[in-house]
Amino acid sequence: MRSEVHSYTQDIGVEMSQFRCFLAVVEEGSFTDAAQRLQLTQSTVSRSVQRLEAALNARLLERSTRRLSLTPEGTRFHADLLEMFGHLNRAITTLRSVSVLRVGFCWLLPEEFSRFTAAFAKDAGVEFEFVRRDTTTAGLTSGHADVAILRGVSPGLPITTIPLWEEQRVAAVARSSALASRDFVEWGELADWPLVQNTVSGTTTPELWPADHRPEVAASCSNYDEWLEAVAADQGIGSVPEIAAQRASHPSVVFLPLRNAPRVQVSLALPEQGAHPLAEHLAASARREFH
Repeated sequence: MRSEVHSYTQDIGVEMSQFRCFLAVVEEGSFTDAAQRLQLTQSTVSRSVQRLEAALNARLLERSTRRLSLTPEGTRFHADLLEMFGHLNRAITTLRSVSVLRVGFCWLLPEEFSRFTAAFAKDAGVEFEFVRRDTTTAGLTSGHADVAILRGVSPGLPITTIPLWEEQRVAAVARSSALASRDFVEWGELADWPLVQNTVSGTTTPELWPADHRPEVAASCSNYDEWLEAVAADQGIGSVPEIAAQRASHPSVVFLPLRNAPRVQVSLALPEQGAHPLAEHLAASARREFH
């Protein structure tokens, strides 16, 4: 359904730009000064006001070589227009003040991104809601999130990604494992051990190793918490970004540095179509911040 304002202005051939030109001329007192303020030519501003008068079938301004003044009709129209724009500005301010952007994530939100969103929220006047969804797109394609932080992206999804940075991997082993006493592990060594794989939000698959030397999957799970318990129970070893070693401890799991391991790409993801306007703004800021 068309709004009444849009329908009426469209029917009589009036555009919002003509309103702005008229208000600028009244406030500045001349077409020249109004044109400078609006960064338009004087002839463009003059034509806009003339077309507004023609559409309204009323003379709004008295023009003379000495001065520019409002006609009685123009005075009434100017007052009504100011009231209308006042309502519009209040509506926009109210909407912006309650704007919330939902950020989806799978298991641990990077600290770098948390700091970035805090600064963005202060500058843009927006609130963030952080939503955990243990899915391939962290709730983005299901509508639970407006943007998402993803580690690794499956091909063919209807999303747009902005690479942010890369994370190092660590190995995760049960405290009872023979590897637990090691200072570090070589990536290639892990192929000799059974693997615990998070098939939904994990970043480690057998395909990361050479085809002739890959680990066998001993246990599969669908989220990080299940993965951690499987490793703790010594069902196999695992590999995750190093953020897990810093923030997700478990008394029965030891995290070990990994050498020569492939890094994990961290990306900001948006829907290919119909993205939240604030999401586009966030993406642009993220590109500047992290690139």
